[in-house]
Amino acid sequence: MEEGGKKHSNLQWWILLTVIVGTFLGRLDQTIVNLALPKIINDFGITVSAAGWIATAYILANAVFVPIWGKLGDTIGRKKVYIWGFSIFILGSVLAGLSWNLSSMIAFRIIQAIAGSADYPTAMAILAVTFKEGKERAQALGIWSSSFAAAVVFGPLLGGPLIDNFGWRSVFLINLPLGLLGIAMAMQFINESRSEVKTKFFDWWGAFALGGMLSSLVLVLDKGYDWGWTSVESIICYFLIVAFLAIFVKIEKNVPEPIVDLKFFKIPAFVNTLANNFVVFMGMMGGVFLIPVFAQTFLGYNATEAGYLFIPMAAAMMLAAPVGGMLTGRVQSRYVIFASTIVAALGIYLFSGLDPRSGALDIIIPLSVMAFGLGFGMSQRTNIIASVVPPQEIGIASSILALVRNISGAVGIAIFATILNNRITANVLSINSFSRLYSRVPSDIQKYIALIALKAQIDAYDYVFIVASLIVFLGSFSILFLKLKNERTDVHVHVE
Repeated sequence: MEEGGKKHSNLQWWILLTVIVGTFLGRLDQTIVNLALPKIINDFGITVSAAGWIATAYILANAVFVPIWGKLGDTIGRKKVYIWGFSIFILGSVLAGLSWNLSSMIAFRIIQAIAGSADYPTAMAILAVTFKEGKERAQALGIWSSSFAAAVVFGPLLGGPLIDNFGWRSVFLINLPLGLLGIAMAMQFINESRSEVKTKFFDWWGAFALGGMLSSLVLVLDKGYDWGWTSVESIICYFLIVAFLAIFVKIEKNVPEPIVDLKFFKIPAFVNTLANNFVVFMGMMGGVFLIPVFAQTFLGYNATEAGYLFIPMAAAMMLAAPVGGMLTGRVQSRYVIFASTIVAALGIYLFSGLDPRSGALDIIIPLSVMAFGLGFGMSQRTNIIASVVPPQEIGIASSILALVRNISGAVGIAIFATILNNRITANVLSINSFSRLYSRVPSDIQKYIALIALKAQIDAYDYVFIVASLIVFLGSFSILFLKLKNERTDVHVHVE
């Protein structure tokens, strides 16, 4: 009996390793392709603006299909959907590596994105049904969550040498051997699971309406600054968002088996956790996406050196994630998440002291503090989402969590990029009004203008980091309203 239990325990951790491989590969692809864009632009003879659609198309397709895969996994089997998604992702990767122009690249990236979006909801659901005990589940979800950070860091580290030595196509083709390994592991270790409730109807109209809303939302977040937030294009997107949302809600209220069960949003624990997750990721993505730009623009780092700065961040998150899991059952979830959010806010705030004289440690320490805070609360958030919904709907619940993370990151980047640019303009006017130059020498005038521009930009970055940290700090208090029925130190929490 003991031997059987040990064998089962070993299989659990092999399953965890399997989904980590899939998650890592999918997220690695998202970060690594951005490094290849300059080479792709040169080879295809396209503009930077046109190349932006390579990323935009991927983001759009990924966002739209996450809930569809989550529902399909609950319906026809999570292992089946996971393997199919992984297989199509590899096919899309190979095709992208063989693309011959911008149109073919965008088409193959969409294939990649559609397939890649299957990973998150199915992987989380697989882990949730594999690790049934609360504390063990939280530890597994925490370790799995750390693979997101690892992928963000290793993207630049692996991508740079691959591109330099083997060309940009290698960043796509490398997915073939790694992907085949992931599929082999999935076939060997993952057990099939699906909802016990037999599905007789698939909500295609709901999926279409949700897809229309998400497409419009992600598109305006990605392109809104370039278009102008009050431009005709942006206004059309706003109208489509509202229209599709209204249609979607009406459909979901009336279909027998909705693609997104709206009753989830009547569960306070579910809503509070999503709200906290949204705020944390909005502040983190909105603030941290500026760090590589700052390092390369003002500190003189190249892209590879800027990537090295993020290695300690990954280590901090990978260290913190299991720590958060171990706190399950010892400290109430809301206090763990609250503390983690406060630490993340502190890490973001520490960036506000950056200037052109800053060294590597001035970036590494705040990144590590922020990542540690984010890491030890991540497993708790994920575990709550898995615990407060019926087991047969874990897939779609996890897809909602994935959607919130993706959208919050896009919202954060859009908001803080706009704040940064507006603040720079305001700072230039303000600094200039209080400055005087008593010289007509052209070189002195150029230095004067350059110093004003430098001061304006540095102050703008500081302002953005302060705003981001304040948002995350205030958002931390939302989780204190979280109440889980019968949460004790020795039981697994479940809310029907």
